[in-house]
Amino acid sequence: MSSALITGIGAGRDDGARRSLIERAFASGDLTTDRVALTAAVEATIADLDSGALRVAERVAGRDHEWTTHVWVKQAILLYFRLRDLTTTTIGPFEFHDKVPLKTGFAAAGVRAVPHALCRYGAFLEPGVVLMPSYTNIGARVGSGTMVDTWATVGSCAQVGRDCHLSGGVGLGGVLEPVQAGPVIIEDGCFIGSRSIVVEGVVVEQEAVLGAAVVLTASTPIVDVNAVPARITKGRILARSVVIPGTMPKKFPGGEFGTPCALVIGQRSASTDQKTSLNAALRDFEVPV
Repeated sequence: MSSALITGIGAGRDDGARRSLIERAFASGDLTTDRVALTAAVEATIADLDSGALRVAERVAGRDHEWTTHVWVKQAILLYFRLRDLTTTTIGPFEFHDKVPLKTGFAAAGVRAVPHALCRYGAFLEPGVVLMPSYTNIGARVGSGTMVDTWATVGSCAQVGRDCHLSGGVGLGGVLEPVQAGPVIIEDGCFIGSRSIVVEGVVVEQEAVLGAAVVLTASTPIVDVNAVPARITKGRILARSVVIPGTMPKKFPGGEFGTPCALVIGQRSASTDQKTSLNAALRDFEVPV
């Protein structure tokens, strides 16, 4: 499983002192003691996120689909907001008033950014990323060959692998607080259908397919309908699963009603030709995207 999600430098550029300073300031809430050093440490951390030298989360070495979160990096992002002042940026007829500047240098980075694609400084985009009119937040990371389609949102700290497609209106939630919480993870080769929502640190494993309007939260029942009896899990879509939205009956004082769930209706074939495999999955399972 080769991926930007796996081969990143991770927290390798942490010199110890920087991390300690950030952790201490975050725990105490004191931004006045050693403010100059703290500001330099935080700014350097965000710069490393922006360049890809650091990342919020990465796969545990030697263990497929398992991830570790660098809490101190998330702390640095939260401190960044507190340490900076609001500034006004004008680009043509557009004006922004924010604490975080917009990301620049797309041409040098080999990234295609269509007009009205917005990406905040502190997010990292590998060469070959395509941003349609969309929004990518600070701390996020998007792998090579991935398209972030029209009106899709890559939330703060979300990690998206290589050769993925986030279809129109997809929402990947941001997870900054609590700082211990893992971010949303979309592994390599995934297809996320239109208007799907993935939030609260859900992991979508390699080459999975989410049909249109699938909603995944940490508490959403994920039902494997081909298991006997049906198997219910939460928080993770297994590799190459094909998933559609569904409902489950639940009794309330006022009666029985259908509550949202996600239905795993099959498996995408294990094929070296990911495009062929994806097209076959969409056709075979009649998945709306």
